[in-house]
Amino acid sequence: MAVAAGFFFLCLAPGLTRAQSVSTAPTQTHTVAPSGSQMKMGPSASDDFAGLAYTDDQKAAIDKIHQETKSHQEMVAKDEKLNADQKDAMILGYTRLEYGQIYRQLTPEQKRQVQQKIRARRAEDEAAKRKQPPTQR
Repeated sequence: MAVAAGFFFLCLAPGLTRAQSVSTAPTQTHTVAPSGSQMKMGPSASDDFAGLAYTDDQKAAIDKIHQETKSHQEMVAKDEKLNADQKDAMILGYTRLEYGQIYRQLTPEQKRQVQQKIRARRAEDEAAKRKQPPTQR
């Protein structure tokens, strides 16, 4: 269920509209480094939030999100009932949930910046795929 929710938030995040309101308090120059859980999504996905200036409120909320996600992921990693594939899927799901929760904390301008990074990354990935020769069977 958490994995399904994670996929939902991952798909939802790039398509969120500007109509959603988030506090537009003036930003400060504080930045939050990506947590280890974001790194599991791949370095390109964690870069989507890199370089954003967060308010103190945003920074506190994001830190709380990171802590909660880390706690959930540690519980999954210790769960002996799950096999390795199940653990990986659950951890990835929590990472995607974290991504969506962080995205909801952003101002409309920050969301636009993240969306631009996502579009640029996807265009780059598509260009790289086009350059690769087709595989032979």
